[in-house]
Amino acid sequence: MSARIARTFLLIALAAGCNKDSGSKAEGESAKKSVKADDKHATSEVKPGSHEDWCGEHEVPESQCTRCNPELIPAFKATNDWCEEHQLPLSQDKIHNPGLVITRPPKGQ
Repeated sequence: MSARIARTFLLIALAAGCNKDSGSKAEGESAKKSVKADDKHATSEVKPGSHEDWCGEHEVPESQCTRCNPELIPAFKATNDWCEEHQLPLSQDKIHNPGLVITRPPKGQ
C-alpha cells in the first residue's frame, strides 16, 4: 500500500510540475494574494509534501487535492488509487477507510 501511495505522490508531483500557469506575473501575484487572504489553499510554488502544501478546505495536501484540481484525477486512476463511487482517491476516501487519518506535515520540514 505504501508503495502505491509513493508512486501516486510521484505522479502527482510530476503532473503538478508540468501544469505551471503561463499567465503574466501580475496575474500570478494577484492569485498569490487571494490565496493567502483566505488561508484555505496553497500556492502552486510550495514544495509538495511540505507543511505549506495543504488544502485547508478538504484537509489533504494541495498537490494531491482532486477536488480543487481535477486535472490530477488521471494520475490517481493510473495507479488504481481511485473510488468511482465517491469520486476521490482511495488514499483520501474516509468513507471507505473510516480509520484513515491524513495529517498535515509539521512546519519546517
